[in-house]
Amino acid sequence: MSSLSQTVQSSDVRQLDINPNHWYVVARSVEVTKKPIGIIIWQQAIALYRDSQGQIHALKDCCPHRQVKLSHGQVVGDELECAYHGWRFNYKGECAAVPYLAANQKLPNCTIRRYPVKEQDGFIWLFPGDVEPSVEPLGLPEWEHLNYIATVSVINCQAHYSFLIENLMDMYHGHLHQDLQAWAEAALQDIDEDDNRVDAHYTAQSYYKIDKIWSISQLFIPALRRLHTEALNVSYVYPHWVSTLGKDFKIYCLLCPINETQTKAYLIHFTSLNAFWRLHKLPVWFRRFVKDSLFGAAQKLLDGLVFQDVQMIEEEQQAYLHNSQRRNYELNRALVSVQRLIKSQVKILN
Repeated sequence: MSSLSQTVQSSDVRQLDINPNHWYVVARSVEVTKKPIGIIIWQQAIALYRDSQGQIHALKDCCPHRQVKLSHGQVVGDELECAYHGWRFNYKGECAAVPYLAANQKLPNCTIRRYPVKEQDGFIWLFPGDVEPSVEPLGLPEWEHLNYIATVSVINCQAHYSFLIENLMDMYHGHLHQDLQAWAEAALQDIDEDDNRVDAHYTAQSYYKIDKIWSISQLFIPALRRLHTEALNVSYVYPHWVSTLGKDFKIYCLLCPINETQTKAYLIHFTSLNAFWRLHKLPVWFRRFVKDSLFGAAQKLLDGLVFQDVQMIEEEQQAYLHNSQRRNYELNRALVSVQRLIKSQVKILN
């Protein structure tokens, strides 16, 4: 056995934590209003809400009074009010008001943990680490760009996040999606990797080429699709994933690992309109109308891919839980690099 294989097998990647010192996506912007919502990022329950100015805040989802969820409460002005007794907390997590406080009583000296949070590119990014953020969120420059049409699908799978990342980095599993005709005949060319990312470069047969105005209909009319060779590049930019298929498609998977056997993620598919030079000369308001009108154009395709992938990923998890010592016979060397990156990120914390 090579030293590389021994390193991969030396610790069980299916039981590893996340590195919390990164930005994770926990919600879409449209999901967070003045009504609080509760999310979980790696066993940490967090309440998200907007204040009266529309700013996003994130506090530990636990009232220090009786330990109930603050996300069951409401926002009053700029403060988060607990549903149980009406205690209020400001955005710093400090107790700001108790409705039945007597004149001779002081406010309780209790503080809830506050999390760094940013609203960017249509999503809410949260930093769950205990240190000051020294990195920036991955970012989606295509989200506001008028030349890209977006579709968003939510992934909820009962599996460790490593199974999802391996699925996304292993383009040989296109065999699974034959009825949806995403890509075919993938061939791994080479791999680049460092301490923060793994880039796997494939060639593949693509069914889509967006070069004529009618060609967008390929996304929902299979009979119009034709195979042609394209570069298929996939990258694990810890802790998220990015893919490009030729010049027409870019896909992100933004992760929110919940625990050792549950992962949530947002899959964002962008279709490029760069080939339509005449469109670029039209007024910005019209191009914005086109972009907004076509939002979700690939929904059926994307949801179908997610459904098929999740089924396989959850079967992998169940097989692992049944017998964690069973050996896998893996031939795709990109997955060795993926596991090495996961382990190195967790090792940074130790």
